[in-house]
Amino acid sequence: MASSAQSGGSSGGPAVPTVQRGIIKMVLSGCAIIVRGQPRGGPPPERQINLSNIRAGNLARRAAATQPDAKDTPDEPWAFPAREFLRKKLIGKEVCFTIENKTPQGREYGMIYLGKDTNGENIAESLVAEGLATRREGMRANNPEQNRLSECEEQAKAAKKGMWSEGNGSHTIRDLKYTIENPRHFVDSHHQKPVNAIIEHVRDGSVVRALLLPDYYLVTVMLSGIKCPTFRREADGSETPEPFAAEAKFFTESRLLQRDVQIILESCHNQNILGTILHPNGNITELLLKEGFARCVDWSIAVYTRGAEKLRAAERFAKERRLRIWRDYVAPTANLDQKDKQFVAKVMQVLNADAIVVKLNSGDYKTIHLSSIRPPRLEGENTQDKNKKLRPLYDIPYMFEAREFLRKKLIGKKVNVTVDYIRPASPATETVPAFSERTCATVTIGGINIAEALVSKGLATVIRYRQDDDQRSSHYDELLAAEARAIKNGKGLHSKKEVPIHRVADISGDTQKAKQFLPFLQRAGRSEAVVEYVFSGSRLKLYLPKETCLITFLLAGIECPRGARNLPGLVQEGEPFSEEATLFTKELVLQREVEVEVESMDKAGNFIGWLHIDGANLSVLLVEHALSKVHFTAERSSYYKSLLSAEEAAKQKKEKVWAHYEEQPVEEVMPVLEEKERSASYKPVFVTEITDDLHFYVQDVETGTQLEKLMENMRNDIASHPPVEGSYAPRRGEFCIAKFVDGEWYRARVEKVESPAKIHVFYIDYGNREVLPSTRLGTLSPAFSTRVLPAQATEYAFAFIQVPQDDDARTDAVDSVVRDIQNTQCLLNVEHLSAGCPHVTLQFADSKGDVGLGLVKEGLVMVEITEYLNAQESAKSARLNLWRYGDFRADDADEFGYSR
Repeated sequence: MASSAQSGGSSGGPAVPTVQRGIIKMVLSGCAIIVRGQPRGGPPPERQINLSNIRAGNLARRAAATQPDAKDTPDEPWAFPAREFLRKKLIGKEVCFTIENKTPQGREYGMIYLGKDTNGENIAESLVAEGLATRREGMRANNPEQNRLSECEEQAKAAKKGMWSEGNGSHTIRDLKYTIENPRHFVDSHHQKPVNAIIEHVRDGSVVRALLLPDYYLVTVMLSGIKCPTFRREADGSETPEPFAAEAKFFTESRLLQRDVQIILESCHNQNILGTILHPNGNITELLLKEGFARCVDWSIAVYTRGAEKLRAAERFAKERRLRIWRDYVAPTANLDQKDKQFVAKVMQVLNADAIVVKLNSGDYKTIHLSSIRPPRLEGENTQDKNKKLRPLYDIPYMFEAREFLRKKLIGKKVNVTVDYIRPASPATETVPAFSERTCATVTIGGINIAEALVSKGLATVIRYRQDDDQRSSHYDELLAAEARAIKNGKGLHSKKEVPIHRVADISGDTQKAKQFLPFLQRAGRSEAVVEYVFSGSRLKLYLPKETCLITFLLAGIECPRGARNLPGLVQEGEPFSEEATLFTKELVLQREVEVEVESMDKAGNFIGWLHIDGANLSVLLVEHALSKVHFTAERSSYYKSLLSAEEAAKQKKEKVWAHYEEQPVEEVMPVLEEKERSASYKPVFVTEITDDLHFYVQDVETGTQLEKLMENMRNDIASHPPVEGSYAPRRGEFCIAKFVDGEWYRARVEKVESPAKIHVFYIDYGNREVLPSTRLGTLSPAFSTRVLPAQATEYAFAFIQVPQDDDARTDAVDSVVRDIQNTQCLLNVEHLSAGCPHVTLQFADSKGDVGLGLVKEGLVMVEITEYLNAQESAKSARLNLWRYGDFRADDADEFGYSR
């Protein structure tokens, strides 16, 4: 306690009391105050000063819990106003005081002055002058101080202030409520709106006793989301502080004790309320964390209404600086270089519902486990047939759904990896198998946390940790919130519905089953499949979703280097480039969706055929990259020419399997091809329809009058001889007349007959399609057939541009084209022909602006030629539409649904 002995007067006069200084910590009542000193290396000393010569009313006291017969004592009249008068005037202020008397029991009586010396305001006199205290009975006015108290009391009586006013002062007695019958309802009734309060007591840094106003509820409030070191009560009743407990308590006391605050009531825990205390100078919850006086706690951080991420950030701030309770803190990734903590990698394989294999920029492969989540697992011991081999992917409920979610979301795409912790290797025990060292990380793609997405769909659960276990996800709170949502909505593992069952037949190597299945696959043509495993460059295991079976598949038409094989008693080495071929196939097709054409099977029950990935033939690709040779069995295949062409190109490069190839000299006269220049011959057309894949139908303007005349004659004929409803029996491919929604008849072609009520028709002069009942169709008269006037709607596609594969992006492009050119006249030039329809450029009739170029400039499509690329660069610079997040293709265009 700061003090200064001030001596005064002559040596023969009375002793002048020593003037001491301090800061008001707490007002116990209208005549009792606790003064503290300045902190020096820890909480400062403190002492209770009772004001001399005056008396104020006693405040209410709760009956002791150890005395069942005792009753609560209420406030005496004017006791609380007296306390409040001093609290508002003194708390946190610097004062000086003198001790005039000390009892044998140690109680100290004295005078307190506001300020640094005794010239300041006398607190006892101010109380008496306001009518909030009286002079002690029997006290004689025999010195100047007592005379002034007497004068102040007389003035208060004359002015009828405080207790001297009319009435008995019952209105100043609080109706204190020490317990709440239904804490949950009490908290909910405030709707998380700030409640005015006074902090009456600080138990430790994060637990206080607060008086809620204006209803005088005295409640214990625990700060949401954090916990400070506490005082441990020993068997003898003494308290032992944990490290930094006293400092944390003082930190909170010095800022909040007996201050006016606002409390957001957020939840309840027994009779204790969880809340956030707001003070004009800041949020004590975040300050405690930032100064290293508290740690975040998982069980209550979810109810913190101002954002759990703020608390985690404040805690991280203290950890990084090793403040107080974190003085010995070592980060889980402290031994990693920055480049190993955060990196971008390409996902090559999904191992499990919580583990993936990624390819680093260096070309190395790394297994990444998703932090803080647990994949689906079998519950109980007797759920699995002991005679049946467990297939985790199909037999563990929701494991297949979780794997498929990750596969469809991640395979072949670049992701951002942030390593959260390294879990060290653990030896095997009787109940737990051994685990190698695992890198646990947060993986995001397009701003989406994959672990959080899994948990929110109920396809994984969140691991619970000890409070002092720092090896957890950096987004642990979001994971807990996602799990809570999944539980509330009954998603996946938390659903009360029957678990999905996957009956997948494995016919790999089963010759009998394979023989039965072969004709079905041969008739099916191209079948959808997922590559589950790659044994070698040309041998794969496929899952056929429609047929729900697993097959072993061999690539047809090629001779791929054999890999190493383990035979009884020896290891057979692989042929040169077998590992490269296996790696090539893995990177290209593993866990991708492919199409397969089955041609035959071998003696072992393995199917042989062609595999297509993104329209490319895997056999051709292996030959093209000099990792396979063409097999003579390919001669009878339709892909033989492609294989030979690819092989010739590979031979010329003399790489890999063709490294020692010697070309036989052949004299051959090569024809000289002249480069053909682009011809531009634009003709006027009228755009009638835009399709969802950005194709469009046009009418030739030159023949427009012929169509108008034919339509007029046809409608006059129909008006004279209307078709009889139901008389026309539509057949696929037939030309007919169809009644459009505008009530008029048009020429059409039947594309599909589902039922009499659902006939799919194509309007041959306009390019649009519709589903109609047969009652709105009729026979097309020969006078108006396509022999008289060919179908006027011709289908075209834009040249030099790539249509987005993403549904939303493609819709944006289609909408833009519909707005710009549908039902308008344009100029069209055929650039090149293709199997589907001619590819053209289209110009606006008035401005001669290129429609396709406009789409590129707006960032709605991608391009293939220089002029369009320049326009694309302009769109990227302006960050329009597709390019609003920058050049996403640098990560991987496929990630966003685009293919190059």
